[in-house]
Order: sequence, then structure tokens, then C-alpha cells
Amino acid sequence: MELNTSAVKTLEGAFYMFGKDLEMLPEEAFTQKFGDKVRTVADIVHEVNLVNDHIGMALRGEEQFDWPEGWITAPAELNSKAAVIEAFKKSSAKIVETAKSFSEAQMEETVETEHGPSTRFARCQFMALHTWYHSGQLNYIQTMLGDDGWHW
Repeated sequence: MELNTSAVKTLEGAFYMFGKDLEMLPEEAFTQKFGDKVRTVADIVHEVNLVNDHIGMALRGEEQFDWPEGWITAPAELNSKAAVIEAFKKSSAKIVETAKSFSEAQMEETVETEHGPSTRFARCQFMALHTWYHSGQLNYIQTMLGDDGWHW
């Protein structure tokens, strides 16, 4: 399988599962604080979107925004299930579109990251891994709310 095809399929799979996890959570879970140090679902999704947007800018050769200090928290407009899901869909669609735009050779090209040089393909893999990691957090919240089913 070509790197481009692999990157796109991996991203689409991670985004699909994350989206399903979001859809299954009840409205109140999106802004509910489960403890003093626990971020909300909206906060988690906002971080996923920021990471994807930041990496996407690097992949496209755009100047990246400065990374916010501290734990990422959602802006005031991400205050409902619908708003959070829509923001995730928009961010993830842009990343898939970006990944699809690169040729095999471009996927192997080096881009600069905050941790040094990496390939576009490796950055796509990281975005998928990062999304899956946070999907696990959504699954944990889901079980705390009494739903232990698989919804993928």
C-alpha cells in the first residue's frame, strides 16, 4: 500500500472512531467537569482539533500559530454537543483533504516540527495516534456515565 493511501486510511479510521465516540456521549458530558483536574469532553476535542490544525499547517508549509500555554481548554463557543462535533468534523475533514493532496514522494518529504524534522507520513501517523489516545479518554468518560457498550 502506498504511503499516501495508508496515511489517509489511518486518519479516516481514527476520525471515524472518535466521531462515533462523540455521537454516543450524552449532551451533558460535553461540558461536565468530572473533577478539579479533569478536562471536559469539549476541552479534549478542542485539543485534538488544535493538534490536527497545527500539524496540518506544517504539512502544507504554512506558518504555524503559537501553541497555547498549559492545559488546553475549549473556547466558550464549544458549549454544546452539536458545536463540538461540528468543530471536530471541520478540522478532521481539512486534515484528510490535506493528506489526500500529497503524492507518494511528498509523503516522504521532511517537514519541520517543534521536535525537529519528520516526514509528512510520520506526522499523519502521529495525528491518528493522538486521536486514538483521546478516544480512550472519551471511552472512559462513557463508562463513568454508565455506558459500557462498543459503538464503533
